[in-house]
Amino acid sequence: MSSFTEEQEALVVKSWDSMKKNAGEWGLKFFLKIFEIAPSAKKMFSFLKDSNVPLEQNAKLKTHSKSVLVMTCEAAVQLRKAGKVVVRDSTLQRLGATHFKYGVVDEHFEVTKYALLETIKEATPEIWSVEMKNAWGEAYDQLVSAIKTEMK
Repeated sequence: MSSFTEEQEALVVKSWDSMKKNAGEWGLKFFLKIFEIAPSAKKMFSFLKDSNVPLEQNAKLKTHSKSVLVMTCEAAVQLRKAGKVVVRDSTLQRLGATHFKYGVVDEHFEVTKYALLETIKEATPEIWSVEMKNAWGEAYDQLVSAIKTEMK
């Protein structure tokens, strides 16, 4: 975990602090970006299959997208102090198993990383920087690596 520095931690904390009061809104934007880039990803979510509601009005998507954003960002914030990836309301084993079951592959993680970085950039325009992008990228990569270890 040594590759995630104190400076990076500070940038992640600062940006998450400015976003978290609107985590629901940013979580939804995050998932809408994922589906915009990879429309086929919608098929992975059972609650979207038979829904006639527009994506941005889907209550289950709103709940899911907020919890994913919060879990991801809180894992990033704790990364250096914990010295490992810690996830809230779940376990890495459960996350690994779920991602495996739904056929998540490397490209999906890449799309999600891009969507996450774009969402944070949009949420924090006045403080966004290359350093902040790299900090979130490093935290995300470590989170994904921990999930992939449990994908079986």
